[in-house]
Amino acid sequence: MLLHPENALFVRGATPVLLLADAPVHDALPLLSAPDGAVPLCEGWNIVPRLTLCVVDGPGDHGLVVPTIAVPVVGGADDATTPSDMGDWCADAEQAGGAVVLSLGHLPEALDWSALLSSGTACGGFMPALA
Repeated sequence: MLLHPENALFVRGATPVLLLADAPVHDALPLLSAPDGAVPLCEGWNIVPRLTLCVVDGPGDHGLVVPTIAVPVVGGADDATTPSDMGDWCADAEQAGGAVVLSLGHLPEALDWSALLSSGTACGGFMPALA
């Protein structure tokens, strides 16, 4: 299943994040509960980050492809709003061994991690990267 680029946001960091909005896999992902900030492993799911596309692969027929050419990448060493590029995000994912994937009803206007991780409506978790 292809996710429209306007429904994704890549956020750089020591553990990079992929935010998804209106994703067709939302209901297949586990409900996320991480009020202390410790994001659990998303059992049975993997991510394949690449410069031109990112694959989120789940159990059975669940999964999606995000074309990364038109998707914004934000963040860097100190700022989660600075524009960045997909190569940097992929390097972050490689270093972390995967990424956190959060599926939401809509992309947030501001990145408030404590609100996102304890909203009770986000689904997902940490997904290991496949080589």
